[in-house]
Amino acid sequence: MDDPVSPARRPAAARPSRREVLGRGLALGAGAALPGLLPCPAAAQAEPVGGGTLRLGLAGGSTTDSFDPRAWDDSVMIDAGFAVYNNLVENSADNRAVPELASGWESSDGARVWILTLRKGVHFRSGKEFDADDAVYSLNLHRGASNSGAAGLMKPVTEVRRIDRSTVRVTLASGNADFPLVLTDYHLKMVPFGFTDWARPDGTGAFALDAFEPGVRVALKKEGPYWKPDRGHLDAVEITVINDTSARMNALITGQVDAINRADTKTVTRIEKSPTLEIVRAAGGWYPVMAMNGDRPPYDDLDLRRAMKYAVDREQMIKVLFSGYGSLGNDNPIPRSDPYWNGQLDQLRYDPDRARFHFRKAGIADPKIVLQTSDGVFGGSTEMAALMQGSAARCDIPIAVKQEPADGYFSNVWLKGPFVVSYWGGRPSATQTLDVAYQSGAPWNESRWNSPSFDRLLALAQAEVDDGRRRQYIWDMQAMLTADSGTLIPCFRDWLDAHNRKVGGHTPHSGFDMDNGRICEKAWIKAEKG
Repeated sequence: MDDPVSPARRPAAARPSRREVLGRGLALGAGAALPGLLPCPAAAQAEPVGGGTLRLGLAGGSTTDSFDPRAWDDSVMIDAGFAVYNNLVENSADNRAVPELASGWESSDGARVWILTLRKGVHFRSGKEFDADDAVYSLNLHRGASNSGAAGLMKPVTEVRRIDRSTVRVTLASGNADFPLVLTDYHLKMVPFGFTDWARPDGTGAFALDAFEPGVRVALKKEGPYWKPDRGHLDAVEITVINDTSARMNALITGQVDAINRADTKTVTRIEKSPTLEIVRAAGGWYPVMAMNGDRPPYDDLDLRRAMKYAVDREQMIKVLFSGYGSLGNDNPIPRSDPYWNGQLDQLRYDPDRARFHFRKAGIADPKIVLQTSDGVFGGSTEMAALMQGSAARCDIPIAVKQEPADGYFSNVWLKGPFVVSYWGGRPSATQTLDVAYQSGAPWNESRWNSPSFDRLLALAQAEVDDGRRRQYIWDMQAMLTADSGTLIPCFRDWLDAHNRKVGGHTPHSGFDMDNGRICEKAWIKAEKG
């Protein structure tokens, strides 16, 4: 029995192109709907009101947290980071690249050279005016031998040069039409030239740091007017780290906090029925992962990896873990909401017979398969490991589950263990999604996927301006991952935040939870009626 996973087929001619969906210049047309965003009561907002303190209860904090953006990998520091710092470019609510500290940009040489015009008159908290030297320094923090989570994204950058005080030129090794969206990555914050004192962050954001206990709390305060007139309404933000799902939900229900991320899908009906609370829901690119390190046995065996793919009961995981708030995954990271999703790939299904076939073909007498997980990875992470253990057992594949401490999991276990549970948020573009975790040598390549053919296709896709050819490259990469990679991606989960109805400005975003991390600068506390 020979059982290769089906390769990609040619795109259907009727499928809309990326340019038809996004329009020219990476912008949606006025009034266009973004696939994946779901209607939500929070979308209808009153006029912003100034003042007040927003209390956030967030999962995704650790004692290893810092205000060095190179080290960020979870929600607490992403949200606090967007409050204190700014990017050059923002990924807007309709998933397009819009100016932030860069007021505009243009490209040449087949999207290989980018000229960024910087905004004038914006100052850091220290009083220094933001300029080109700061931008060059900040981008270079993530280049070369940097340990930044954005090092993979910045690897194609060959030079960042100051042209004058308000102009920067970025040169890439090859063209990338999505480069403005790359600059929206949450690591790529602007700091003053030469800055290294991360205990006292100096940003151009709406808030200054007031107090910080890593893994416990972050206190932010407004100091003076914000350079964005339509943002920064609050006087202060208090972030409390609540990694336990039940405790986080209870904190919202009992009024200890005003908003939370990662609402528990099993008890979300309590919020939906509440007259004072509401859900903020967006279908996007968030997915759980069980990552096998393809450099280490037994996961370096292709048949073992394929056996594991057929041993995943994906439908069961959506139902049990997320109460149906999600869609099937196909062991590649491109969600159905992405214009480049390969809808013609055969969907991987739970198939004990095929799993047994590939497991026997691998011929590993004692595979010692141990899946490492923790309650703090995401709500349901431990259950996912148990479900995987149970479905694999029915395929005669033994898996042991090892519980790890929540604190420091992403520093001590992730990228180090041979078979680990993790999760990913979506990225603005398909090429960025594939680049950050699947390009050979990318710092966050958790499965150690190493394919020269994949790398060539990724480079071609990034530089290609013809949409049909570009889509085919991306479809072929998805097919390669579905067939051969060590990433088990059983499903995509909807973003589920929740808040008290007195919170305004907290809207759905397909990119990440809490309004793509920007809740601090966008939210406000509604005025009391009467």
